[in-house]
Amino acid sequence: MADAVKIYLDTITVENTRRGYAAALNRLVRDFGADIDVALLGREPDRVSGWLVFVWGSKSPKTFNLRLTALASACAWWRKQDWLAGPLVRLQSRPAPPDNSRAMTRDEVGELLAADVPLRERTLWTMLHETAARAEEILTLDVADLDTVNRCASVVRKGGARDVVYWQTGTARLLPRLIAGRKRGPLFLTDRRAKPSVALADIDPTTHRARLSYRRAATLFEQHTASMKRGPFTLHRRVHADADGVVRTCLGAQSREVHQGVGRGAGTVAGRHRPGVASSQPMIVTALRRLRCRVCVVPIPG
Repeated sequence: MADAVKIYLDTITVENTRRGYAAALNRLVRDFGADIDVALLGREPDRVSGWLVFVWGSKSPKTFNLRLTALASACAWWRKQDWLAGPLVRLQSRPAPPDNSRAMTRDEVGELLAADVPLRERTLWTMLHETAARAEEILTLDVADLDTVNRCASVVRKGGARDVVYWQTGTARLLPRLIAGRKRGPLFLTDRRAKPSVALADIDPTTHRARLSYRRAATLFEQHTASMKRGPFTLHRRVHADADGVVRTCLGAQSREVHQGVGRGAGTVAGRHRPGVASSQPMIVTALRRLRCRVCVVPIPG
């Protein structure tokens, strides 16, 4: 079991995902035994299901579902190796309604972006706000990924798919100062030189500093928002939750779809037909113009 868990976790390249999955799988090793045959899990689905409910059944639906996802993902990978059959047939994810009560309001976002903070944090938060991208997608950017002329960059989405994000004036003004003439290396760097164990791809060849990690970025975000009235906030709760905020959050994905669909016909995104897109384009264009987003400077068919 211990070997099976270690081998599977080594296949996960995203540090934050690997850390979250390890919390469930290491507990599995501890409770079932490091030396048992992983195939035994497939023969005792009731025992595995009962264990998961016993350990995390009293937790929130979100926590329970995260642990179930970690175990299901590991079991799916182990099944591909012919190590076991499916032990989770007794379990299903629990309904978890979204909770936006802790999301930042429009005024709080404005207060945060106007705060006296280091250039790195100001650029990261502004970029996250303007692109509506996930923090890990922005933190994994390299300087070479940026198209500063067109205010966009290529990012790797969850699951490995590549996509393009766009930013506005705030980010465009800060990026040149952050890059400071660098041509290669990670966009966001730590304050200190990298340790010898850090991969070369995560080290800036000019300053020899390492890529800023999600954990460190999240810690700094909580520290800087601790003094706010409703703070501290977590990094994934950065987008405001009022009516404009809902449009803002959804607009990131919609604006990228509109940009990718230009030239392929109305209602088409990246060569695939998207029903309903054509009818929603006027609303999207109006919102884009109001936000003065660069991506709106393209003709929209229909």
